[in-house]
Amino acid sequence: MNHMPNSPTAPDWGADMSSGKGKADENFPVGSLLIAKRHRPHVHAYYDFARAIDDIADNAVLPPEEKIARLDAMDAIVLGRRPGGLGRRDIASAERLRVSFLQTGIDTARATDLSIAFRQDAVKHRYSDWAELAAYCRYSANPVGLFLLDLHGEQRATHGPSDALCTALQVLNHLQDCKSDLLELGRCYIPEPWLLAEGESVDSLRGPRLTPGLRRVLDRLLDEVDRLHAEARRLPGLVRDRRMRLEAAVIVGLSHRLAARLRREDPLAGRVKLRRPDVAGSLVSAVRHLPQRPPA
Repeated sequence: MNHMPNSPTAPDWGADMSSGKGKADENFPVGSLLIAKRHRPHVHAYYDFARAIDDIADNAVLPPEEKIARLDAMDAIVLGRRPGGLGRRDIASAERLRVSFLQTGIDTARATDLSIAFRQDAVKHRYSDWAELAAYCRYSANPVGLFLLDLHGEQRATHGPSDALCTALQVLNHLQDCKSDLLELGRCYIPEPWLLAEGESVDSLRGPRLTPGLRRVLDRLLDEVDRLHAEARRLPGLVRDRRMRLEAAVIVGLSHRLAARLRREDPLAGRVKLRRPDVAGSLVSAVRHLPQRPPA
């Protein structure tokens, strides 16, 4: 693998591949008003870095080896092993996150673990079973929840339920985007043997609507999500910070609602997504049933 040289003005960086997507394009709240104001700059710095490296991995033009080289360089900036510079959006996000980690003392693995998943995305386009998909989510999604918990000084007891919630959210996102992931990126996160067992194939996801076989495959994945939700429901009751506890309760509710929508709706016919009543309902429910602060 060719790594980029240490010069911050090296032409190997090429063009900035930032997509321009922002927090408004996400399914779930990023740095919402439920997060204490003092924490929001750190949440935004983390999100911006995650968005930048995701854009690298999802770029349709860059070859795999260049994606990996860019991801390596972004990690090196976060770790302080190479300078930033250039004043561009992608590199600046790594610089800001390095400063954030220095200020908060949060483990840099919360960022570099994400890059492990995105390097995998550069070269791996098919999955064989649930365990392989969950292993991917371990790096692509779970660090996000752990970062937020670290930022709020939460205990390790929250990690298991947080990992369950983040893995559930990632799988739901894969189901939402199962058609576009294949058409635009050539990727399929749905286990291929599950499709074959129903007489379907990866190419079946190119169709205009779900077949009965595809519906059964998606429902099988949603059954796994339901099991993750059973563990994730414990999270709000374990979080000590009240605002973070409310944020966790809202996101747990939104995840349940998105899973229910994917049970009823067809992601091949159109993107299944949360709507304003889902968000409002989750917030009201979270406020009404918010657990009391757990013991220290």
